[in-house]
Amino acid sequence: MTREDTHQASATSATSAAPAAPAGRFLLGGDLPVHRLGFGAMRLPTGSFQGPARDPRTGVAVLRRAVELGVDHIDTAWFYRRGGVVANELIRTALAPYGDDLVIATKVGPLFGEDGTPGGEAGPDRLRGLVEENLRTLGVDRLDLVYLRVGGMTVPGGESIAARFAALAELREEGLIRHLGVSNVDAAQLAEAREIAPVAAVQNAFHVQDQGDAGLLALCERAGIAFVPFFPLGGGHRPIDATRMTEVMTRHGAGAAQVALAWSLARSPVLLAIPGTGSLEHLEENMGASRIRLTPQDLAALGG
Repeated sequence: MTREDTHQASATSATSAAPAAPAGRFLLGGDLPVHRLGFGAMRLPTGSFQGPARDPRTGVAVLRRAVELGVDHIDTAWFYRRGGVVANELIRTALAPYGDDLVIATKVGPLFGEDGTPGGEAGPDRLRGLVEENLRTLGVDRLDLVYLRVGGMTVPGGESIAARFAALAELREEGLIRHLGVSNVDAAQLAEAREIAPVAAVQNAFHVQDQGDAGLLALCERAGIAFVPFFPLGGGHRPIDATRMTEVMTRHGAGAAQVALAWSLARSPVLLAIPGTGSLEHLEENMGASRIRLTPQDLAALGG
């Protein structure tokens, strides 16, 4: 039985009313079917890069509940950690042995600065070690999807990614990685990567009030590449102003996070949402977004 057959069989045996299901599915990399509403692991170890560590027991509970709610796409990174709480290790503790239908994506590139937060970038020679760290902490022999994360929180572009992406492509050829992605890139960098190896996904900043990468999203639509926004609920330096969404929130009896996620799912068929949280309550709220169907009137009120 193939992985896709197993996925379909497990989906049939599970409840079709799982909150992730109404969002629909996308064939990631052409062979990995995932619900378009997934989960981001960044906030499991801490609420922010500067905040205190969270109780790992809560992280384990959130992950297990996410899968119960139909999540089959989890986005993580080797640098999602605070003190001794490491997102990859929480995922392994909560979910291993992994089901055949679970897709785990991770990111490599950033290094840690002296203050314990990501700072600096790994050169091509250091990427193998970072990939092997992900393999070890997640407890797998092959990674489903590995993004090359470029730069920090700066605007994408301005540098070549060829050497580093080629290093990851070699690891893909060795069988350590199934699919490759790029994160925080512009169109030229995406084109550069695609000259070296197939790109299954792009992960850039994008949400209902930050659509600066609409052109890149359109490019991904034409190429059948998944577009997976980080900070889909407006974290980082691009917060969402809930007051601009009041009309739609009231019409649907929904919170700002639910409306923002519903907008993401309506925006493009290649857009995969990966909201992250360290709270069971917020997880339940986020997953409810897949049931919201925005009307043309809603989309006009939200700005597209």
